[in-house]
Amino acid sequence: MSNKINKPELLAPAGNLEKLKKAIIYGADAVYIGGEEFSLRVAADNFTFEEMKEGVQFAHERGKKVYLTANIIPHNSDIEEYADFLKEAVKTEVDAVIISDLGLFDMTRELAPNLEIHVSTQANNVNYRSANMWYKLGAKRVVVAREMSFDEIREIRDNTPDDLEIEAFVHGAMCISYSGRCLLSNYMTGRDSNQGQCAHPCRWKYFLMEEQRPGEYMPVFENERGTFIYNSKDLCMIEHVDKLIEAGVTSFKIEGRVKSEYYVATVVKMYREAIDKYFEDPKNFKIDPEWINELKKVSHRDYTTGFYFGKPGGTEQHYASSSYIREYDLVGIVADYDEETKTASIIQKNRFFKGDTVEFLRPYGKFFTQKIEVMTDADGNELDVANRPQSIVKIKVDFPLEKDSMMRMEKKKS
Repeated sequence: MSNKINKPELLAPAGNLEKLKKAIIYGADAVYIGGEEFSLRVAADNFTFEEMKEGVQFAHERGKKVYLTANIIPHNSDIEEYADFLKEAVKTEVDAVIISDLGLFDMTRELAPNLEIHVSTQANNVNYRSANMWYKLGAKRVVVAREMSFDEIREIRDNTPDDLEIEAFVHGAMCISYSGRCLLSNYMTGRDSNQGQCAHPCRWKYFLMEEQRPGEYMPVFENERGTFIYNSKDLCMIEHVDKLIEAGVTSFKIEGRVKSEYYVATVVKMYREAIDKYFEDPKNFKIDPEWINELKKVSHRDYTTGFYFGKPGGTEQHYASSSYIREYDLVGIVADYDEETKTASIIQKNRFFKGDTVEFLRPYGKFFTQKIEVMTDADGNELDVANRPQSIVKIKVDFPLEKDSMMRMEKKKS
C-alpha cells in the first residue's frame, strides 16, 4: 500500500439524462446510471441505449466517466437477457459496469473482456480477503458495504493492491437491511427489492397485533405521533471528508438516482468544494459551515454518520416521521443571461411571483439572493406570476449568471 494520497473521484447518481448533465456541470468526476433492465432503481427514469450513448458522449467530451449499474440479484430467466443487454451497453462506450452477482461478473468477463467491472455494495464487501478475491477475478473496483467503519475501510486499503479502487457511499439514504439486501418488500408487497422494485416498507408506520385479538392494533410509539421503527436517518459525511480521503477511499459515492436534479446539483457542488478545499492545504483543512447549510436546503431526512465511527445507536433512527425535510423548492433553471441588460432567461419549474425573494445556486461560486422586481414572459409582456412550467420567464438579476444555475425559493410558512 502506497502512502501517497490521491484525489478521490466524486461519483454522482444520474436517474436520467438531464440529471447526468447537471451532475457533471456541478462538479462530478463520474456518474452512475441505470438501463431499462438490470438496475436496482426501477423508480428512476433510467436510460434507453440511445440516451446512454448521448450521456456517455456528454461526459467524455468533458473528461468525465459513466458507470452502468447491473447489480440486481439475477434469477435464471435474467441470464440470457443480460447477454443481449451487455452487448448493447458496450456499444455506448460506458466506462464500467457495476455488478453484484458472480454469474453476471463471469459473463461480463467473457463477453466484454475490456469493460471495467466494479463490484456493487450489494455483494456485501466487508473484508480484505473478499476484496482481494474480486481483484484476482478481474475487478477494478470494490464498493464497500455501508456498514463499514473508517478503521475497517483503512484495513481493507492496507491489505489490498494499490490499483484496486475502493468506493464508499458518503451521502444519501440508508437501507435498514445489510447493504440493501432486503426481503421485507418481497414479503409485504410482492415487489422484489433485489430486482429493483422495492416499495420501501422500512419507511412505513407500524402497529402490533396479538394473535388471539385480530383487528386490535396496538401502537408502537416513541411519542404521541407514533414511531417508524425501520426509518434510518440519511448519511452525510461532508464534515469528515478529510477522514474519508485519509482512509484511502478512491471514490466518494452519492446516493440518489430517484432524487431531483436540484438535489444532485447541490450535493455534488458541496462535496466538490470540500474535496478541492482539502487538497489546497490538507494540514489546515477546515469545514465550511456553508456546506452543511446548503445540504439542509435539499429534500432530506435528519443526517447521520452511519457506521463510520462504529455501530450506530438508537439516535440513528428517525422515530417520529418518515417524511423528508423540504424547506426549499426549485422554481427555475437559467437558460441564458444577457450581461448588457442584466436579464436572466429562466425555464420555469414551479410557480413564483413578482416580489418574491429567490436564491441562485451556481455551478461555481457562492449562491446569491435576488428580489424579483421586473418579470416578463419571452415576448416581453409583464408578469405578476410565473405559473406555466417549462415556459421562459425573464427577470432582472443584479449579478452575472451561468447557464444551468438553479433558482430556488424558501417555502412559505403556512
